[in-house]
Amino acid sequence: MPNRSNRIRLSKTGQPPGHLRQGPTTLEKRFASAGERLNPSRRELLRLILENPADTFYLSSRELAKRYKVDAATIVRTIQALGYNKYAAFTADLRAHFVTQITPYAVLKAASKEKLTVTYRIRHGMEMDLRNLQALQSSLNPQKIIALSNQVKRARRILIVGIDPAAALSWHLSYGLMTLGFNAEAPVGSTGNVQRRVRSLGRQDLLIAISFGQCLCDTVEAAIRAQKLGVPTFAITDSETSPIARICDHSCIASVASPSFGESYVAPFSLLGTILIACAHTQTERSLELLRRSEEEDRAAHESGESRRWEKRAAPCAGRDHP
Repeated sequence: MPNRSNRIRLSKTGQPPGHLRQGPTTLEKRFASAGERLNPSRRELLRLILENPADTFYLSSRELAKRYKVDAATIVRTIQALGYNKYAAFTADLRAHFVTQITPYAVLKAASKEKLTVTYRIRHGMEMDLRNLQALQSSLNPQKIIALSNQVKRARRILIVGIDPAAALSWHLSYGLMTLGFNAEAPVGSTGNVQRRVRSLGRQDLLIAISFGQCLCDTVEAAIRAQKLGVPTFAITDSETSPIARICDHSCIASVASPSFGESYVAPFSLLGTILIACAHTQTERSLELLRRSEEEDRAAHESGESRRWEKRAAPCAGRDHP
């Protein structure tokens, strides 16, 4: 079950309430737009499939037909009415529909029903990572990243909110921006600590929210609070209809789809890399100066440490020379 203190509370339909609800999946959109192409029996068949994706996304067309006591031809004609030319394309969207609505436990439980070797699962996981990267590469708008880098440059303070697993992303971006001389912070700790940081922001600052799927409640609340304070906001998420994408002024999308129980952060980390590249190269002279100073300080600290170690090693030898 979702963590009730951190995940958005779900309704009986398994969706977040009100305006925070994530938008419909590709399969739901196709189902809604099919209209008269679906007779009542096929519409009911699809409704049952959509309501039970954990039990159906891994089935072949024959197995799906057997489960719902229809012939395989009916299955084929039904998915064709949704605009699918191949059954594999339908099951891919059915799996994506399933993943957006369930818990890590349910994902792993459903995956365990598939008769696959561990070797295949490992390779399949990496293949999905590559597809996520390819999707990011094909959809990324460099001008949006450059615009964000200009916002970062103008901001007095940059607060990056990423909680639980996304904390790794927020820390990575915060560290990179601090290295380039920006006043960036990725708060950790309790809900109160995050919200107090948000309350201290003003119109000259910037909030970057990072969350995926239904989005963590604390991250959503931080974005809402920032909006009310007039703080510019930017979302890094996996859907244009996710709660933080709909709340924030602007957003970038990176898929976290994974065949296993956890989200894959390969594409989001790549997206953060593009942001840091843009921030470094939109003010190259400043970046070079800061990195030069950092390099000199690191070299001095290293040489000082080496000198002290040699002094400690030499001290016993000096004692033996002078009994």
